[in-house]
Amino acid sequence: MERTCKRSRYDEGFTLVELLVVLAILGLLAGIAVPQLMKSLERAKVDTAKVQIDKLGSILDLYRLEVGQYPNEQDGLQSLVSAPPTSERWNGPYLKNADALLDPWSAPYKYRFPGNHGEYDLYSLGADGKDGGDGNNADITSW
Repeated sequence: MERTCKRSRYDEGFTLVELLVVLAILGLLAGIAVPQLMKSLERAKVDTAKVQIDKLGSILDLYRLEVGQYPNEQDGLQSLVSAPPTSERWNGPYLKNADALLDPWSAPYKYRFPGNHGEYDLYSLGADGKDGGDGNNADITSW
């Protein structure tokens, strides 16, 4: 005995209108969520730069304890990774990875010795890579 099933046209799948409504809703949600996500990502980069500057400051203090002075401006932060030619008491490397000398925007941290704001100045120029700025473009400093 063979049974035949009648299918209505509604049982076969979604209509084009239903698909368009779902896509429109997804588009609206993405339009709201993506900007908020991007703001959070930029805020996280600023926070990361602050933490990295604090860490580099601690490493510079250790360098000074062992060598007797902070690295000069010519040798710079690279002195934390490899021995500078001017230091006989270097006992490093103080940093294992030279990538730690880059800020979250992949620019090298700026170092000045002697500093204008302390014994040394350590800073990042922020997202825009230029002096000054505000918000995500603001400089992140050790002072």
